[in-house]
Amino acid sequence: MRELLPDLETWLAHGEAVALATVVSTWGSAPRPAGSFMAVNAQGQIAGSVSGGCVEGAVVEAAKESLKTGQGRLLHFGVADETAWDVGLACGGNIDIFVQPLVRGAAEAALEAIKAEQDVGIATVIGGNEALLGAQLMSSQEGPLFNSEQLSGEQLQIAGEAIGRIQGMRRETVGDMEWFINHVAPSPTLVMVGGSHIAVALAQIAKTAQFRTVVVDPRRAFGTEARFAEVDSLLQVWPGEAFEQMGLTRSTAMASLSHDPKIDDPALIAALASQAFYVGALGSQRTHAKRLKRLAEKGVSEADLARIHSPIGLEINALTPEEIAVAVMAEVIGAFRGGAF
Repeated sequence: MRELLPDLETWLAHGEAVALATVVSTWGSAPRPAGSFMAVNAQGQIAGSVSGGCVEGAVVEAAKESLKTGQGRLLHFGVADETAWDVGLACGGNIDIFVQPLVRGAAEAALEAIKAEQDVGIATVIGGNEALLGAQLMSSQEGPLFNSEQLSGEQLQIAGEAIGRIQGMRRETVGDMEWFINHVAPSPTLVMVGGSHIAVALAQIAKTAQFRTVVVDPRRAFGTEARFAEVDSLLQVWPGEAFEQMGLTRSTAMASLSHDPKIDDPALIAALASQAFYVGALGSQRTHAKRLKRLAEKGVSEADLARIHSPIGLEINALTPEEIAVAVMAEVIGAFRGGAF
C-alpha cells in the first residue's frame, strides 16, 4: 500500500475517481502475494501491481468497469480458466483479486493514518452478499477511521473483532459473508546503536530496502549529521532515553554496533524487553560469550539471551563495513519476513 501513496494522493487531490484492486488469495505459482495492491484511475493509469504484469490488463478493465457501476467485484484467474491463459497465468498460478471503487473519505482517512505510521486494519466484504460487496470497516490504534453505512451494527462488530484478532491478512467467512482482513503495518524500522562505519553503510542499505532508519549514539564524534545525513532520525543520547522517546514495536529491528558494553548492554536489555522482531549485536563469538555472561548477571533470562543474533549478520565471510552491512540487512529482512535465521 505504501508504494501507492504518492499516486493516490495526487489523483485524489485532483478529484479523480480511483479503484483499488487487492490480491485476496493465491495458489500455486501466483507472482504476487495476498495483500498486494494496485490502484487504477478512470483514465486507466495504474500504480502498484497485483501480478507482476500477468493479469494487469484484465484487472484494469475490471477496475474501470467498477468505477462506472460503483460496485465491487471478485475476480478469479487460474489455469483451469481459459481467460487466465489469455492473460498470462499459464504457468499454473491461481489468483483471486477484489476490485472496488475507493470511497474518497475512507481513502483519505486511511492514507493519513498510514503516513502517520499507524497500524491500519481494513475489513472488506468480498463475498456472500452482492449488495454489500466492497463495504468496509477501517480502524487504527487511534480508533475507527471509516465504516460503510450499509453495514449493520452486528456486521461492524464482526469486522472489528476480526481486525483485532487477525494479524497480517486473512480471507475469512463469518456466517453468510466472506471478508478480507488486511493490516497495513507501520514501516519496518532499523535502529542502529553506535555510529560506526558499519552503521554508515547499513543505514544506506536499509533505506534502499525501504526501512525507516534511526541512529542512536551519545558520542558526539560518531553520531553526527555529516555522517548520517539521510537517516530518518539521529538521536545523540543514550539508548535508554532514545528508546523511551521512540518506542520499540513489533516492526522494529535493533542492531547494536558500538562495540562498547557501556552502550551496547543497556541497548540490548531494553530491546529484549520490547516487541522488537530482531535484536543483533556486533562482536566475535568470544566477545558475545562475555556479553551473555554480563547480561545474565543483570537478570536477562536465557530465553531472551537466545534472541540475540551474534555474531551479527548472515555468515557470508564479510570483511569490509559494506559487506558486513549487507550480511546484517539480509538477516534483518529474513527475520522480518519470518525466515528461520
